[in-house]
Formats: sequence, C-alpha cells, structure tokens
Amino acid sequence: MGRLQDKVALITGASSGIGRATATLFAREGAKLVVGARRQAELDALVAEITAAGGEAVALAGDVSAEDYARALVALAVERFGRLDIAFNNAGTLGEKGPSTGVSLDGWNQALAVNLTGAFLGAKHQIGEMAKTGSGSVIFTSTFVGYTTAFPQMAAYAASKSGLIGLTQALAAEYGPQGIRVNALLPGAVETEMYREANNTAEAQGFINGLHALKRAGQPEELARAALYLASDDASFVTGTAHLVDGGLSITRT
Repeated sequence: MGRLQDKVALITGASSGIGRATATLFAREGAKLVVGARRQAELDALVAEITAAGGEAVALAGDVSAEDYARALVALAVERFGRLDIAFNNAGTLGEKGPSTGVSLDGWNQALAVNLTGAFLGAKHQIGEMAKTGSGSVIFTSTFVGYTTAFPQMAAYAASKSGLIGLTQALAAEYGPQGIRVNALLPGAVETEMYREANNTAEAQGFINGLHALKRAGQPEELARAALYLASDDASFVTGTAHLVDGGLSITRT
C-alpha cells in the first residue's frame, strides 16, 4: 500500500517540473489527484499518463492568482473524490528581473500575485475544506533565494517567495489545533523550465551548480520525494517549517 493510499491531493504548477514529478509520484503512492496549471494540453497529457498507470486524476487549467480558480480546484476535488487531504501550492514565476530600481510596478505586482497571493488564495480555500475532516497537509514551494542566499536583480522573486515562509508559520500556528499541518519546501536549483530560463548558458548553469555542496542542480523527482514526506503521515509532527532541499547550497562557501 502506498504512503498516500486513498488520500486526495491537489497540486498546482503541475504541467511541468517539480509539480509534474510530484503528481506522478503521489499517484504511484495511491493518491487521487486534482492537478492545475495554466496549460490545458500539458495537464491533459499528465492525466492520461496517470490514468494509463492505473491512477486517478482530473485537471483544471487556470490562473492561480484568481480566487475563483482557487475555489474551483477545491470544489473539483470534493465533487470528484469527496474530500481534500493534501495541497501542494507549487505554481510560481520568476517575475521581472533587472536592477531593483528599474523593476516596474506591474512586474513587482505580478510576481507577488502568482507566488504569494496565489498561494494564500489556494490555502484559504484548501484549509477551509480540510478543517471539515480535522486533518490535512498544505505545502508551499518557496526557495532558498531571499532566505539563505541572495542574488542581484531578483527582488520581486525573492520577496514573494520568502513571504511564503511567514505565511507558512502563520497558518501552521493558526490551524495546528485543527489538525492541519503547513510547511514550505525550499528547493535549491532544480533542472526545470524555470531554471533553464534563468540560467540559459552552460557558463551560467555551471556557476549555479558549483554553488551547491553536491556540485549539481537537483532533479524534479528529488523534490517530489521531499514533498511526499511532508504530505505523508511520516511528517505527522512536522509543521511550520522552512524545509530546505537545496543540495547543500545554503552551507557552501567553496
């Protein structure tokens, strides 16, 4: 029996990268899935893959910064599977990069809308449903950037993602008495579309990889296994954490 047998899990940002890897892993571990992202075709392909392997999944495309979408994802979980046990708020964006004095207000607001407000809106409706059963696990994808390490020209990304750590702690304290755990997953560099977008040359990737103690970027599947831990009963006494899965980047100075 899988570690998430008969659990119902909702994953955003599921069309690629960490979200997609987590969806397929959760399905193998027995979870029934609601997957969300902007791209319908990629979500449909993911659902087909999970179904072909004997799992259960349903997809709904949309914009995580819209509260109606957050509400609809939870409603879909309840409609199709009767409950919600796990939510992995993984959708994110790099946002506008450049000198901080030149970042536009629209660029700043867009990063916060997706990375921070979108995660809050998701949790708002997810926790409301989980409270009905007195248990649940909510996970946010934050980052080491703005937490243990800083990079120039990434102010909007760093601020929005580090804000998730404060949100994690506040929600964990507020809803722990109702049996709901809330944690943030903090990846190091992971080989995803976003990683390649930010580091689009061999030189840039070599520099970033060298910052890690393991001298490489992570794979989406490695982060998926960390998310599985936080989602499962193995982490039943874990809440309010900033859970670093960063290949030793945060402690490396060589």
